[in-house]
Amino acid sequence: MNHFEEYIKKEIEIIQQLDIVAIEKVANMMLDAYQRGAHVFICGNGGSAASASHITGDFIKGASFGLEKRWRFICLNDNITSMMALANDISYDDIFVEPLKNFANKGDLFIGISGSGNSANVVKAMEYAKTTGLATIALCGFRGGKIREMADVNIYTPIMDMQITEDLHMMSLHMIFQYIVKQLFGASTNEKTMGGVYDKRVE
Repeated sequence: MNHFEEYIKKEIEIIQQLDIVAIEKVANMMLDAYQRGAHVFICGNGGSAASASHITGDFIKGASFGLEKRWRFICLNDNITSMMALANDISYDDIFVEPLKNFANKGDLFIGISGSGNSANVVKAMEYAKTTGLATIALCGFRGGKIREMADVNIYTPIMDMQITEDLHMMSLHMIFQYIVKQLFGASTNEKTMGGVYDKRVE
């Protein structure tokens, strides 16, 4: 039992260190992008890729269904064909920056997720985003890495543990999602209607 108790203890300790002001700022940056009709781009590798894909699905359906105005949310790690072609023919470091060149415009928003903060492909995409006039957000852990220093705003989990970092990144994204849904669907949105936002079968 010691392992499980220690894991939970460490997770709670890092949750209590999260910068809530930064998380709210990220949420408001995303809301601003939505209201302006701007794109929100997100990407990561491995578990971070799963988090990026997961939250994209939440926004495409859960924060859009029933609204006339929809989210322009694009996960750059969701197209396996383009990623493999770019990795094989150019470089794995270019798998996010190249599709970003296809779609990104000044005023859009870029979110990069990297446990270490140093994933070369995320760093390269963020560099391009900044030079193109996109607002930038980093989700990082460990010592923060390059993207923590580069981003306009960052959600940082100060722990040298990839699994807890990934847990808290997804938790932060879900907190942001629920905050935004309440802004769009009404401040009185409760647990039941929150469930109904993404699953009409909820009773």
